[in-house]
Amino acid sequence: MTFGRFLSVTALAGVVGAAPLSASSFVFSTGSADGRLGSLSQPASGSTLETETADDFILGETTSIKGATITGLVPPGTPLSSITNVEIEIYRVFPNDSAAPSGHVPTRNNSPADVEIGTATRDSSQGTLAFRTAVAASNFSVQNSVVTGINKAPGNVTRGEGPVTGDAVTITIAFDPPIVLPSDSYFFRPEVSVTGGNFLYLSAARPIVSGTPFLPDRQAWIRNSDLKPDWLRIGTDIVGGGVPPTFNMTFSLSGETIPDAGTPLHANCHGKTVAAAARQFGGIETAASTLGFASVASLQDGLRTYCGQ
Repeated sequence: MTFGRFLSVTALAGVVGAAPLSASSFVFSTGSADGRLGSLSQPASGSTLETETADDFILGETTSIKGATITGLVPPGTPLSSITNVEIEIYRVFPNDSAAPSGHVPTRNNSPADVEIGTATRDSSQGTLAFRTAVAASNFSVQNSVVTGINKAPGNVTRGEGPVTGDAVTITIAFDPPIVLPSDSYFFRPEVSVTGGNFLYLSAARPIVSGTPFLPDRQAWIRNSDLKPDWLRIGTDIVGGGVPPTFNMTFSLSGETIPDAGTPLHANCHGKTVAAAARQFGGIETAASTLGFASVASLQDGLRTYCGQ
Protein backbone atom coordinates (compact mmCIF):
# COMPACT_ATOMS: atom_id res chain seq x y z
CA MET A 1 0.00 0.00 0.00
CA THR A 2 1.38 3.41 -0.93
CA PHE A 3 1.40 6.09 1.75
CA GLY A 4 -0.69 9.12 0.89
CA ARG A 5 -2.41 7.50 -2.06
CA PHE A 6 -5.48 9.22 -3.48
CA LEU A 7 -8.68 7.71 -2.10
CA SER A 8 -11.35 6.58 -4.57
CA VAL A 9 -15.05 7.03 -3.86
CA THR A 10 -18.14 5.24 -5.14
CA ALA A 11 -21.74 6.32 -5.29
CA LEU A 12 -24.30 5.24 -2.70
CA ALA A 13 -27.77 4.97 -4.14
CA GLY A 14 -30.56 6.62 -2.23
CA VAL A 15 -28.47 9.09 -0.25
CA VAL A 16 -29.05 12.69 -1.23
CA GLY A 17 -26.40 15.32 -0.61
CA ALA A 18 -27.13 18.24 1.66
CA ALA A 19 -25.65 21.68 2.04
CA PRO A 20 -22.41 21.19 4.02
CA LEU A 21 -21.91 22.52 7.50
CA SER A 22 -18.60 24.06 8.48
CA ALA A 23 -16.09 21.18 8.57
CA SER A 24 -13.98 20.82 11.70
CA SER A 25 -10.59 19.18 11.37
CA PHE A 26 -9.19 17.37 14.40
CA VAL A 27 -5.53 17.96 15.24
CA PHE A 28 -3.84 16.83 18.44
CA SER A 29 -0.16 16.96 19.42
CA THR A 30 1.90 16.55 22.57
CA GLY A 31 4.68 18.65 21.04
CA SER A 32 8.32 17.81 20.42
CA ALA A 33 10.59 15.30 22.12
CA ASP A 34 12.11 16.85 25.24
CA GLY A 35 15.14 14.61 25.77
CA ARG A 36 14.13 13.39 29.22
CA LEU A 37 13.10 9.78 28.55
CA GLY A 38 13.09 6.92 26.08
CA SER A 39 10.61 4.15 26.90
CA LEU A 40 10.54 0.78 25.17
CA SER A 41 7.45 0.12 23.04
CA GLN A 42 7.84 -2.88 20.76
CA PRO A 43 6.75 -6.50 20.25
CA ALA A 44 8.57 -9.43 21.80
CA SER A 45 11.97 -9.92 20.18
CA GLY A 46 14.49 -12.57 21.17
CA SER A 47 14.84 -12.36 24.95
CA THR A 48 12.96 -9.04 25.13
CA LEU A 49 9.37 -9.18 26.34
CA GLU A 50 6.59 -7.38 24.53
CA THR A 51 6.58 -3.92 26.08
CA GLU A 52 3.90 -1.26 25.64
CA THR A 53 4.08 2.46 26.38
CA ALA A 54 0.85 4.48 26.24
CA ASP A 55 -0.16 8.13 26.64
CA ASP A 56 -3.59 9.72 26.64
CA PHE A 57 -5.63 12.03 24.45
CA ILE A 58 -9.21 13.26 24.44
CA LEU A 59 -11.93 13.55 21.79
CA GLY A 60 -14.57 16.20 22.29
CA GLU A 61 -16.92 14.62 19.74
CA THR A 62 -17.09 11.67 17.38
CA THR A 63 -13.94 11.74 15.25
CA SER A 64 -12.50 9.89 12.28
CA ILE A 65 -8.75 9.62 12.99
CA LYS A 66 -6.93 9.37 9.67
CA GLY A 67 -3.29 9.66 10.65
CA ALA A 68 -0.69 9.91 13.38
CA THR A 69 2.99 10.58 14.00
CA ILE A 70 5.27 9.14 16.66
CA THR A 71 8.89 9.87 17.50
CA GLY A 72 11.31 7.35 18.96
CA LEU A 73 14.98 6.55 19.41
CA VAL A 74 16.78 3.77 17.52
CA PRO A 75 20.46 2.75 17.81
CA PRO A 76 22.91 5.10 16.05
CA GLY A 77 23.20 4.47 12.34
CA THR A 78 20.21 2.12 12.17
CA PRO A 79 18.96 2.03 8.55
CA LEU A 80 15.38 3.23 8.26
CA SER A 81 14.66 -0.01 6.40
CA SER A 82 15.23 -1.81 9.73
CA ILE A 83 11.90 -0.39 10.94
CA THR A 84 9.76 -3.22 9.63
CA ASN A 85 6.35 -2.92 11.29
CA VAL A 86 4.16 -0.49 13.20
CA GLU A 87 1.09 -1.44 15.21
CA ILE A 88 -1.28 1.02 16.90
CA GLU A 89 -3.72 0.19 19.69
CA ILE A 90 -6.25 2.44 21.42
CA TYR A 91 -7.37 1.89 25.02
CA ARG A 92 -10.11 3.40 27.08
CA VAL A 93 -9.39 4.52 30.64
CA PHE A 94 -9.56 2.04 33.52
CA PRO A 95 -11.96 0.65 34.83
CA ASN A 96 -13.48 0.35 31.34
CA ASP A 97 -12.67 -2.95 29.58
CA SER A 98 -10.96 -4.22 32.74
CA ALA A 99 -11.20 -6.70 35.60
CA ALA A 100 -11.00 -5.64 39.24
CA PRO A 101 -7.55 -4.33 40.35
CA SER A 102 -5.08 -7.13 41.02
CA GLY A 103 -3.08 -5.35 43.71
CA HIS A 104 0.15 -6.02 41.79
CA VAL A 105 0.76 -2.32 41.03
CA PRO A 106 0.50 0.81 43.22
CA THR A 107 -2.67 2.03 41.47
CA ARG A 108 -4.80 1.60 38.37
CA ASN A 109 -6.48 5.01 38.67
CA ASN A 110 -6.13 6.91 35.37
CA SER A 111 -4.33 3.99 33.69
CA PRO A 112 -5.12 2.42 30.32
CA ALA A 113 -7.67 -0.40 30.46
CA ASP A 114 -6.66 -4.06 30.67
CA VAL A 115 -7.48 -4.64 26.99
CA GLU A 116 -7.51 -2.51 23.87
CA ILE A 117 -10.48 -1.54 21.71
CA GLY A 118 -10.17 -4.40 19.24
CA THR A 119 -11.84 -2.63 16.33
CA ALA A 120 -9.41 0.31 16.64
CA THR A 121 -6.20 -1.71 16.18
CA ARG A 122 -4.21 -0.93 13.04
CA ASP A 123 -1.15 -2.90 11.92
CA SER A 124 1.05 -2.44 8.87
CA SER A 125 1.59 -6.21 8.65
CA GLN A 126 -2.19 -6.55 8.25
CA GLY A 127 -2.42 -3.79 5.65
CA THR A 128 -4.49 -1.50 7.88
CA LEU A 129 -1.89 1.23 8.14
CA ALA A 130 0.93 2.57 6.01
CA PHE A 131 3.96 4.38 7.37
CA ARG A 132 7.02 6.29 6.30
CA THR A 133 10.10 7.11 8.36
CA ALA A 134 12.53 10.00 8.59
CA VAL A 135 15.48 10.81 10.80
CA ALA A 136 14.52 13.80 12.94
CA ALA A 137 17.89 14.15 14.68
CA SER A 138 21.14 12.18 14.78
CA ASN A 139 23.02 11.77 18.07
CA PHE A 140 19.91 12.53 20.09
CA SER A 141 20.30 11.82 23.81
CA VAL A 142 17.81 11.11 26.56
CA GLN A 143 18.55 11.52 30.25
CA ASN A 144 16.92 8.23 31.24
CA SER A 145 15.39 5.11 29.75
CA VAL A 146 12.99 2.32 30.74
CA VAL A 147 13.48 -0.98 28.91
CA THR A 148 13.47 -4.00 31.25
CA GLY A 149 13.01 -2.56 34.74
CA ILE A 150 9.23 -3.05 34.77
CA ASN A 151 8.27 -4.98 37.90
CA LYS A 152 5.25 -5.70 40.05
CA ALA A 153 4.97 -3.93 43.41
CA PRO A 154 6.77 -3.64 45.75
CA GLY A 155 9.76 -3.86 43.40
CA ASN A 156 8.41 -1.34 40.91
CA VAL A 157 10.80 1.58 41.62
CA THR A 158 13.88 0.76 39.54
CA ARG A 159 14.89 4.39 38.74
CA GLY A 160 15.21 3.63 35.02
CA GLU A 161 18.24 2.39 33.14
CA GLY A 162 20.11 5.60 32.46
CA PRO A 163 21.01 7.77 29.48
CA VAL A 164 20.84 6.56 25.86
CA THR A 165 22.01 8.20 22.63
CA GLY A 166 20.80 7.27 19.17
CA ASP A 167 18.92 8.54 16.14
CA ALA A 168 15.55 10.19 16.75
CA VAL A 169 13.16 8.91 14.09
CA THR A 170 9.72 10.29 13.25
CA ILE A 171 7.20 7.81 11.85
CA THR A 172 4.27 9.23 9.90
CA ILE A 173 1.25 6.92 9.78
CA ALA A 174 -1.90 6.72 7.66
CA PHE A 175 -4.78 4.50 8.81
CA ASP A 176 -6.74 2.44 6.29
CA PRO A 177 -9.50 2.41 7.29
CA PRO A 178 -9.55 5.41 9.63
CA ILE A 179 -10.35 4.87 13.32
CA VAL A 180 -13.79 6.26 14.23
CA LEU A 181 -14.31 6.83 17.95
CA PRO A 182 -16.94 8.61 20.07
CA SER A 183 -16.14 11.48 22.41
CA ASP A 184 -14.18 10.15 25.39
CA SER A 185 -10.71 9.91 26.93
CA TYR A 186 -8.33 7.36 25.41
CA PHE A 187 -4.77 6.06 25.50
CA PHE A 188 -2.67 5.78 22.34
CA ARG A 189 -0.17 2.89 22.21
CA PRO A 190 2.29 2.35 19.32
CA GLU A 191 4.58 -0.66 18.96
CA VAL A 192 7.45 -0.51 16.48
CA SER A 193 9.54 -3.45 15.26
CA VAL A 194 13.22 -2.64 14.66
CA THR A 195 15.51 -5.33 13.28
CA GLY A 196 18.59 -5.55 15.47
CA GLY A 197 17.62 -2.91 18.02
CA ASN A 198 15.08 -1.34 20.34
CA PHE A 199 12.52 1.37 19.66
CA LEU A 200 12.48 3.79 22.59
CA TYR A 201 9.39 5.97 22.45
CA LEU A 202 10.48 9.52 23.28
CA SER A 203 8.92 11.68 25.97
CA ALA A 204 7.39 15.12 25.52
CA ALA A 205 6.82 17.89 28.03
CA ARG A 206 4.12 17.48 30.66
CA PRO A 207 2.12 19.68 30.85
CA ILE A 208 1.95 20.14 27.09
CA VAL A 209 3.52 23.44 26.03
CA SER A 210 4.07 23.29 22.24
CA GLY A 211 1.21 21.01 21.25
CA THR A 212 -2.47 20.80 22.18
CA PRO A 213 -2.99 21.25 25.94
CA PHE A 214 -6.01 19.50 27.47
CA LEU A 215 -7.32 18.43 30.86
CA PRO A 216 -7.04 16.00 32.46
CA ASP A 217 -3.64 15.22 30.93
CA ARG A 218 -2.72 11.82 32.39
CA GLN A 219 0.91 10.77 32.59
CA ALA A 220 2.39 8.00 30.43
CA TRP A 221 2.10 4.35 31.50
CA ILE A 222 4.04 1.18 30.61
CA ARG A 223 3.75 -2.59 30.93
CA ASN A 224 5.40 -5.73 29.63
CA SER A 225 3.93 -9.17 29.13
CA ASP A 226 4.99 -10.21 32.65
CA LEU A 227 2.99 -7.32 34.17
CA LYS A 228 -0.02 -7.57 31.85
CA PRO A 229 -2.92 -6.75 32.26
CA ASP A 230 -1.65 -4.16 34.76
CA TRP A 231 0.21 -0.94 33.96
CA LEU A 232 2.76 1.22 35.83
CA ARG A 233 3.19 4.99 35.71
CA ILE A 234 6.60 5.48 34.12
CA GLY A 235 7.53 8.50 36.20
CA THR A 236 5.75 7.98 39.49
CA ASP A 237 5.99 4.18 39.80
CA ILE A 238 9.26 3.31 38.02
CA VAL A 239 11.59 6.34 38.03
CA GLY A 240 10.31 7.49 41.42
CA GLY A 241 12.29 9.84 43.68
CA GLY A 242 11.37 12.50 46.20
CA VAL A 243 9.46 14.42 43.54
CA PRO A 244 8.87 11.84 40.80
CA PRO A 245 8.92 13.15 37.22
CA THR A 246 5.92 12.65 34.99
CA PHE A 247 5.97 12.24 31.24
CA ASN A 248 3.93 12.63 28.10
CA MET A 249 5.02 10.77 24.97
CA THR A 250 5.70 12.34 21.57
CA PHE A 251 2.78 11.76 19.21
CA SER A 252 0.20 13.56 17.11
CA LEU A 253 -3.18 12.63 15.64
CA SER A 254 -5.20 14.12 12.78
CA GLY A 255 -8.64 13.60 11.32
CA GLU A 256 -12.13 15.03 11.00
CA THR A 257 -14.98 15.38 13.47
CA ILE A 258 -18.54 14.18 12.82
CA PRO A 259 -20.84 16.46 14.83
CA ASP A 260 -24.26 15.06 15.80
CA ALA A 261 -23.17 11.46 15.15
CA GLY A 262 -25.23 8.65 16.63
CA THR A 263 -24.44 6.94 19.92
CA PRO A 264 -22.73 3.53 19.71
CA LEU A 265 -24.93 0.54 20.58
CA HIS A 266 -28.13 2.59 20.12
CA ALA A 267 -30.60 1.29 17.56
CA ASN A 268 -30.51 4.39 15.34
CA CYS A 269 -26.73 4.92 15.56
CA HIS A 270 -25.78 3.97 12.01
CA GLY A 271 -28.52 5.89 10.21
CA LYS A 272 -27.99 8.97 12.35
CA THR A 273 -24.21 8.90 11.84
CA VAL A 274 -24.48 8.46 8.06
CA ALA A 275 -26.91 11.37 7.91
CA ALA A 276 -24.63 13.50 10.10
CA ALA A 277 -21.62 12.77 7.89
CA ALA A 278 -23.54 13.53 4.68
CA ARG A 279 -24.86 16.77 6.17
CA GLN A 280 -21.42 17.79 7.48
CA PHE A 281 -19.65 17.36 4.15
CA GLY A 282 -22.37 18.03 1.61
CA GLY A 283 -23.01 14.45 0.53
CA ILE A 284 -21.99 10.92 1.38
CA GLU A 285 -19.34 10.64 -1.36
CA THR A 286 -17.59 13.79 -0.15
CA ALA A 287 -17.94 12.56 3.42
CA ALA A 288 -16.19 9.28 2.56
CA SER A 289 -13.29 11.06 0.87
CA THR A 290 -12.88 13.77 3.53
CA LEU A 291 -13.10 11.33 6.43
CA GLY A 292 -10.33 9.24 4.86
CA PHE A 293 -12.24 6.20 3.60
CA ALA A 294 -11.43 4.56 0.27
CA SER A 295 -15.08 4.34 -0.77
CA VAL A 296 -18.63 4.94 0.40
CA ALA A 297 -18.89 1.21 1.12
CA SER A 298 -15.80 1.42 3.32
CA LEU A 299 -17.28 4.42 5.14
CA GLN A 300 -20.49 2.48 5.73
CA ASP A 301 -18.50 -0.43 7.15
CA GLY A 302 -16.49 1.92 9.34
CA LEU A 303 -19.62 3.53 10.74
CA ARG A 304 -21.20 0.14 11.42
CA THR A 305 -18.08 -0.79 13.36
CA TYR A 306 -18.25 2.52 15.24
CA CYS A 307 -21.88 1.81 16.10
CA GLY A 308 -21.14 -1.74 17.26
CA GLN A 309 -23.21 -3.35 14.52
